[in-house]
Amino acid sequence: MGKGNNIIPNNHFHKWWQRYVRTWFNQPARKERRRNARLQKAARLAPRPVSGPVRPVVHCPTRRYNNKIRAGRGFSHDELRAAGIYKKVAKTIGISVDHRRRNKSSESLQVNAQRLKLYKSKLVLFPRKAGKPKKGDSTEEEMKMATQIRTPLPVRQRTRKEKARKITDAERKFSSFSMLRKVRVDANLWGVREKKAREKAEAEKNK
Repeated sequence: MGKGNNIIPNNHFHKWWQRYVRTWFNQPARKERRRNARLQKAARLAPRPVSGPVRPVVHCPTRRYNNKIRAGRGFSHDELRAAGIYKKVAKTIGISVDHRRRNKSSESLQVNAQRLKLYKSKLVLFPRKAGKPKKGDSTEEEMKMATQIRTPLPVRQRTRKEKARKITDAERKFSSFSMLRKVRVDANLWGVREKKAREKAEAEKNK
């Protein structure tokens, strides 16, 4: 019996507990099944990339994440125009297109246009009909050298590495706690100080 006026323990040990047990004995078989599915997909898509068409570099939304980049849905019409690629042709040569995207800055436009030009320079274009190549298709030697890749032009985070240096005297004397406290006090007393300064100026004027 427990101490104090508590609930009387009434443990239910007569349940059929085996009914509620979940086992994962099929985990190794599922792993193998997923791997086989990936291999079948790669063989079905060959010689095209496994992960699908090339995608643009975009910044994540909101102030918290906008310093990070990721792969977007598709290239905008302006980016395709800057790279000299027609939008209907882009879909046929492994370039994703998003007609709703708008470029808010010239930097993003230039980055993705350069990305498209790089992709175009590395592209190996197979003819639709074997033995009947058209203008723009790759040569026999290029097609023999072609290999299937996982992701065309993968997006990698930009990292800035700073060189090690000595700590300056100003940095050593700086106190972030004191600075934050000062800024907080200045923000709280801004109205009071402004009123005092105004009253002082009026008093000097009326002398």
